Amino acid sequence: MEKTLQELTTFLGGTLENDRPEMKVTGVNGLVEAGPGDISFAVPPYVEVCHKSKAGVMILAPDDPGLKDRPVIRVASPRAAFAALLELFRAPEAVARGVSAQACVSPKARIGKNVSIQAFVVVEDDAEIGDNTVLYPHVYVGRHCKVGADCIFYPSVTVRERCVVGNRVILQAGCVIGGDGFGFITTNGKHSKVPQTGNVILGDDVEIGCNTCIDRATVDSTIVGAGTKIDNLVHLGHNDVIGENCLLVAHVGISGSVTIGHNCTFGGQAATVGHIKIGDNCTFAGRAGIISDTPSNSIMAGFPAQPHMDWLRQQANLRKVNSMVQRLKALEKELAQLKK
Repeated sequence: MEKTLQELTTFLGGTLENDRPEMKVTGVNGLVEAGPGDISFAVPPYVEVCHKSKAGVMILAPDDPGLKDRPVIRVASPRAAFAALLELFRAPEAVARGVSAQACVSPKARIGKNVSIQAFVVVEDDAEIGDNTVLYPHVYVGRHCKVGADCIFYPSVTVRERCVVGNRVILQAGCVIGGDGFGFITTNGKHSKVPQTGNVILGDDVEIGCNTCIDRATVDSTIVGAGTKIDNLVHLGHNDVIGENCLLVAHVGISGSVTIGHNCTFGGQAATVGHIKIGDNCTFAGRAGIISDTPSNSIMAGFPAQPHMDWLRQQANLRKVNSMVQRLKALEKELAQLKK
């Protein structure tokens, strides 16, 4: 693909500086990887060093310093503009539509229009697949599942019986939706399974990463709200309710029966105990250990999770411990000399 600077400026709704009418842009790349025919972007703290990039065109915010040696497209959000250009230059490959002869689709299943159900997919009795949905090889959709329109399930995804998946949901390879929750009763040292009879509900525009597992509820629903994005290797326990537009980074673990509000972010390896409530707009740093209810608009870090600024002060004080111990030993020695 090849685009002029003016075409790209119009596409992004931006303002062009240092135009070169003869210049053609042939690709999109990061600051380090970009070449003279590429367009790239910079946001703080990389704006100060973006002049070192070999990119032929740079996307910057309106208030960022200019570049005299190459064209600049000014937009409100350089990161969003870069994402839009990736879609423009690297459009997804076309997928063959229809049901593969090597798929196993129940005659009792209800299949929408313009779907792609590829080899070795299994769709069980009374399952529903919405229009334009793509099921890659080895996907399993259980009995009485409802899958919305425009979804993409990558290879080896499992969606167990009675689960509900909204529209435009992306399930990355190997994730499991609706596996049994971890419920057991221990009597006389023996563990007996508690039947997990509920389901999982994924809202519209949810994305689930590779090998993430979301357990079905014991009797009701484990819920992931619309617009929430979950990274690879995350676990949600049974009966969890995750709000809308949350971000859960890799290795996050949410124990059972946790309620999380809207617009919350969990850094990598953050984890919770069960049966707690977390408000809206909360942020948890990586490896935070959340052991109690957390009010809305909190920024937390550490174990046990505490306000982020308190944790930073605590970490700063920890660095002083060695010198304080040495000073204490010196004072003890002086005191011992004085007592003689």
